[in-house]
Amino acid sequence: MDASQVDQAQTDAARPRTLGELRSSGYRPTTVREEMRANLIAKIRRGDELFPGVVGYDQTVIPQVENAILSGQDIIFLGERGQAKTRIARSLTNLLDEAMPIVAGSEINDDPFEPVSRFARDLVAEQGDATPIEWVGRDRRYGEKLATPDTTIADLIGEVDPIKVAEGRYLSDELTISYGLIPRTNRGVFALNELPDLAERIQVGLLNIMEERDVQIRGYKIRLPLDVVVVASANPEDYTNRGRIITPLKDRYGSQIRTHYPETVELEMAIMGQEAATFATDGIDLTVPEFMREVVAEITHQARRSQDVSQRSGVSVRMSIANYENLVSNATRRAIRLGERQAAPRVSDLAGLLASTTGKIELESMGEVREDQVVDKLIQTAVSTVFNRHFSVRQFERLVLAFDNGLAVESSDMMPAMDYVHQISHLEGMGEAVSKLGVGGNPAAVASAVEFVLEGLHLNRRLNKDAGRGPARYHR
Repeated sequence: MDASQVDQAQTDAARPRTLGELRSSGYRPTTVREEMRANLIAKIRRGDELFPGVVGYDQTVIPQVENAILSGQDIIFLGERGQAKTRIARSLTNLLDEAMPIVAGSEINDDPFEPVSRFARDLVAEQGDATPIEWVGRDRRYGEKLATPDTTIADLIGEVDPIKVAEGRYLSDELTISYGLIPRTNRGVFALNELPDLAERIQVGLLNIMEERDVQIRGYKIRLPLDVVVVASANPEDYTNRGRIITPLKDRYGSQIRTHYPETVELEMAIMGQEAATFATDGIDLTVPEFMREVVAEITHQARRSQDVSQRSGVSVRMSIANYENLVSNATRRAIRLGERQAAPRVSDLAGLLASTTGKIELESMGEVREDQVVDKLIQTAVSTVFNRHFSVRQFERLVLAFDNGLAVESSDMMPAMDYVHQISHLEGMGEAVSKLGVGGNPAAVASAVEFVLEGLHLNRRLNKDAGRGPARYHR
């Protein structure tokens, strides 16, 4: 074992193992809301990161989450797909104690001092201070369910277990109950994703949990005073449909927090770089120029403003991530086929983003325009926007003059990098542009910069472009 494992083993061994030892240790139980509130305050004072991996919410969403926790409220996150709603909910476990004592063998995390299940009550009554104690970590104090129309009360709350009845117990016996997800998350955090998809009659079953903090199963006269922070997520389009979330249930959530997509291309790029899956390829040195990362992020931002794309459905950050992964893969594939040791994505690789984009957007008017046309338009607009962000067309007047004098350049996603270097990188204006883009002397990155400049000039109507099944050709 390494040092951390040894320390953890020593900590586990030092923890009380019986109810009597727990009393003697001075341990005092708190509600999960008090626990999260205290840990949040401690983290804020230390300057700790509260929600690792959540980018772009520091001034908007996170302060509202902090307020809700300080107020001890249940939370509903309202936002389109791909806005980190579930990630924030799962990150709430960071505000729980590292470990919590329960009655050993309890299915619902019974507090040893105030057990609520029949099993735990009987065990404490029988063994007293000798009652065995078990310590559970944060992961066992988090429950999650994707709400679907076929979700039942048994899934969430519980049901009578016919096997236990067949063993000879009476139906009225509390021990015949098979607990659902929410009771099993007692003294923890339970998240219900896509709440509007939950049938209204099932939503009614949540009312007692949200307000009275107890559960009722099959009408039995039992009361389980649960201690659960309930978090939900919903898409605005579904949330506002009449009857999709019953009014009494909405009323029971203390805070409704609106999430949003990254507000800047820079934030989109940060998320993209953080979440994208990357793989090392033997014999290939991969470089992704910053301007190509910017183009990928800009495509998503253009989609969120496009009249051709349904904004009600939203355009997830997952589109940026998948597009980035495909862009890198297309560059890697080229290097493998050409036997090159260096790879860098180019503008011509953006054609490979069709597969990862079409599944992430919904068109506003089906049939009037094809998806591939919409994607092509988004790519062209993104490249033009990023080009004009870095350059002024006027600084390429001498380069354009070379084209006026008969220069023509071919480009292709399967063209060797050195072909670009030999064709055009030495021309006046191109060298300065390549240097400004910061690609250094890497031939693959230089080829990427050359393509970017050529396409930018074309989209700004300074160069013509012949594009067909073969290589594209830039000319005047």
